[in-house]
Amino acid sequence: MNKSDLPIRINKYLSEIGFCSRREADKLIKEGRVFVNGKLIEMGLKITLNDRIEVDGELMVNQNYKPIYIAFNKPTGVVCTTDTGVEKNNIIDFINFPSRIFPIGRLDKPSQGLIFLTNDGDIVNKILRARNFHEKEYVVTLDKPVTKEFISSMSKGIPILQTITRPCIIQQIQKKEFKIILTQGLNRQIRRMCEHLNYKVIKLKRIRIMNVCLDIEIGKWRHLSITEIDEIKRLVESSSKIN
Repeated sequence: MNKSDLPIRINKYLSEIGFCSRREADKLIKEGRVFVNGKLIEMGLKITLNDRIEVDGELMVNQNYKPIYIAFNKPTGVVCTTDTGVEKNNIIDFINFPSRIFPIGRLDKPSQGLIFLTNDGDIVNKILRARNFHEKEYVVTLDKPVTKEFISSMSKGIPILQTITRPCIIQQIQKKEFKIILTQGLNRQIRRMCEHLNYKVIKLKRIRIMNVCLDIEIGKWRHLSITEIDEIKRLVESSSKIN
């Protein structure tokens, strides 16, 4: 049997050719924007490379696909979305990369700092999988002085979003400033944790994701080095694949 005859889930195919992540592919399918051989498809469909796949009328072709991995220092005010038609200050238009890429995870609009972008849909899923405990480090400025009680409570876990946050590493570095290392990515997690303790976040900057540290100016991006990519792949290699 030829490779082109082997069935593959449509969401996996769209991620492997660098069109979007599997999660985004599932969203496109639910919205009725994906057609195979001229027919509207349902979730979970398997296709072969001999099939004709279209998204919004655009034919999907894997032409000289090369994986792209970018580190970007996101400014405040930029939104981490690929929906360029809805959000004006979106990350895709801001970077204006010559080929299709998408962010790995999110960094909320008022926050600044490191975020990855890629066309590799498989690595997106592996990095985002919460059970892998990948570290993300932040520097946070508050509206009032940090106390020992605040540090203790934050490190042990805070009840937000119907769960208790995982224990984390936290260190005070200035009167109103601290560093924190998280291994999960709940929505607006740090802001919600601080709010629970009656603090308001004035500034939040992500300075590290896994093995990659923030080393570029605000609004600038760079390609990840081969060494950085190899280490990321090593860190996620135990993550099970989604078929």
